[in-house]
Amino acid sequence: MTSEDNPILVVDDDRASRRLLVRTLTAAGYSCAEAESGEEALAFVRKQPPCLLLLDYDMPGLDGADVSKQIRANPSPAIAQIPTIMLTGHGGEESEVLCLRAGADDFVTKPIHPEVLRARIETQLRLRSMREQLLKQNEELEAWRGNLEQDLEAAQRTQRSLIPAKPPEFPGWEVAAFYRPVIQVGGDIYGWLRMRDGRMLFWIADATGHGAAAALLTTLAKLLFHHANGENDTPSGIMHAVDRDFRSILGARSFMTAMCVALDMKRGAGSIVGAGHPPLLIARGNGATESIASTSPPLGLVATSRFTETEMELRGGDLFLLYTDGLYGVDEGDDRRLAPAHIAKQLRCAPGNAQSFLRDFLHQPAPTPSHVVPPDDIAALAVRRL
Repeated sequence: MTSEDNPILVVDDDRASRRLLVRTLTAAGYSCAEAESGEEALAFVRKQPPCLLLLDYDMPGLDGADVSKQIRANPSPAIAQIPTIMLTGHGGEESEVLCLRAGADDFVTKPIHPEVLRARIETQLRLRSMREQLLKQNEELEAWRGNLEQDLEAAQRTQRSLIPAKPPEFPGWEVAAFYRPVIQVGGDIYGWLRMRDGRMLFWIADATGHGAAAALLTTLAKLLFHHANGENDTPSGIMHAVDRDFRSILGARSFMTAMCVALDMKRGAGSIVGAGHPPLLIARGNGATESIASTSPPLGLVATSRFTETEMELRGGDLFLLYTDGLYGVDEGDDRRLAPAHIAKQLRCAPGNAQSFLRDFLHQPAPTPSHVVPPDDIAALAVRRL
């Protein structure tokens, strides 16, 4: 049914036919208005857009086709999208095509059967209602998207403040780092801390998921590593404390992989602990590469995880590479996936500045073809002994 403020406009130059239609529709509960010419119909529409237009095709002056075309060309969506049913005395496919080409949504052939007309009207009014609901939902979705983008921008600024702005400097060493989330924020994070015994702790973590939820977990990860480092003297003790606190807060509902290296910057000796994380890679100065796998499950999954340390020693020209599994998706543009060991070797040979190498090598647009698996966040941390 329609309201008095939004009637059906009946347009027909024949007064008897027009009045009969109005009486029929009014008896069925519709609110109606009348126009006896195309010119009068256009003036009515511009002043008060009706909910539906019943438009006679054959009229002197502006006929139904002319009126329909002008309505569809109106810049106002409220006018251009008015449902229109054309009334025609011509039967056959040619008449149907003429009505539809003129912009009509439907047509009814004279003599008009009241039940058929009411059915066509109800169909068009339902479609109009659905379009209005869809438009409203799209507006709400657009507003939600705008709010989400603002939230993501705020989250991005927060997460960027957590990731070290530039690598630390140590005599005889070079440290390089790289970070690229899939969207504004991601689930990867890394850092370095001075341990109580004087060693440097280099750590990296990869939280489950992407986006804001994963970014919140990285915030938690940094807090937990800093807190654990202040209370423990070994990398295994630090990882155990992070695992314990992570699980106590999230109750095994989320997990993250992590790896840390406690490095004696004077001797080049390091102790490695991994929890479900991709293997640490060592590129030796003689061209050899080694990998040290994680020996414990991801943090937050198992209540009784044990963390063991693996020892390594770096000599001049050696480096180690910590990275997240997004590194496996980096390519050179020819569908060939690069192994982290390949990157580690190139890092070892990179002249001058490993930081520039990482940035230039990894900072490529994420692949977008439909057959490619969506990319993951990428984080990498390289430490080279000069």
